Amino acid sequence: MELIGGGVCAAKGFTAGGIHCGIRKNREKRDLSLIFSEVPASAAAVYTTNLVKGAPLVVTKRNLADGKAQAVICNSGNANTCNANGEEIATKMCELVAKQLGICAQDVVVASTGVIGKPLDIEPIASGIPALAESLGAHSDWAAEGIMTTDTKMKEVAVSFTVGGKTCHLGGIAKGSGMIHPNMATMLVFLTTDCAISPAMLQKALSGDVTETFNMISIDGDTSTNDMVTVLANGMAGNAEITEEGEDFTAFMKALNTVTVHLCRCIAADGEGATRLLECKVTGAADLATAKTVAKSVVCSSLLKAAIFGADANWGRVLCAIGYSGAQVDVHKIDVDFRSKAGTIAVCRGGAGVDFSEEKAKEILLCDEIEVLVELNSGDAASTAWGCDLTYDYVRINGDYRT
Repeated sequence: MELIGGGVCAAKGFTAGGIHCGIRKNREKRDLSLIFSEVPASAAAVYTTNLVKGAPLVVTKRNLADGKAQAVICNSGNANTCNANGEEIATKMCELVAKQLGICAQDVVVASTGVIGKPLDIEPIASGIPALAESLGAHSDWAAEGIMTTDTKMKEVAVSFTVGGKTCHLGGIAKGSGMIHPNMATMLVFLTTDCAISPAMLQKALSGDVTETFNMISIDGDTSTNDMVTVLANGMAGNAEITEEGEDFTAFMKALNTVTVHLCRCIAADGEGATRLLECKVTGAADLATAKTVAKSVVCSSLLKAAIFGADANWGRVLCAIGYSGAQVDVHKIDVDFRSKAGTIAVCRGGAGVDFSEEKAKEILLCDEIEVLVELNSGDAASTAWGCDLTYDYVRINGDYRT
């Protein structure tokens, strides 16, 4: 497997584009994105657990009932959520794209992101559809830009891998900076692959992967209303279709996980106002559930996140987060280290503090990627979660987000 360029256009038969149609006030920013497959594709998705769901998710779930799709349209600047005509607008978006591309409206994935509770005007979108279709090409970056809200960086990645002797490609783009919390969903992620895989196995792969990746991110403790991860697989790589578990399915899962972990790290590092990526690696847990619970609790701790922002090696906040996580652990066995490119420092052994250099600890915590290493010394299970520091800018960004 190899990291390559191209994002969602790395896979054969996929093109993408993006334009500014007028939803967002800033005319310099794209606010409407499109991804298109030359041929119908197997499709799968996972959705937010929030009971308040954006209208686009309702429409997309209905469209993907047959496990097929051929295009994805997404706007930024407006979530199309809690609107009386939300489903009507989302359905109309699908119909407009389908008519322009000559495909079935039920084969369109629709997504929206932005302000909740603000009516979405269809006119800018309808007027922009011809230009959006015209923009289709090897423009994964245009599509990635068009789905951004408070993101400061575009997020895209792709890999090549081998299945059944055929070279396949899998790529993705994502948006996510705030209102991100574990237990699906977390953000908008669009994945494409030319690997041939049945809808059932594609859904199995995606559902299995998100439990270890996108469900293990937390920026601020808020789970949004419009979050979705979807993947389209058009089979144009020419491999024998994956219809069951085995060597080929394992290879596909490895490629999928490589892409999703990369996007997880990008999302966490670009958390609203963030200056540091926070990664908690839990080892030695009695079981996987314990490892995941502990890792999530650590990256969700507002006090720890604030300490990381201040480069303060306040390891007691790590123990505190483990203690209220609900996981059954022996606190007297817990070891904690902080690690970055500046080195590693032990701060806790057996649930108690150890002597360490505050100067060295600060040097480690001033780096832009920080690992919190938690060893539970109670088994062989392990898990990783991602987050970021909590800064003054988080409040500034969210204090006037709507106005």
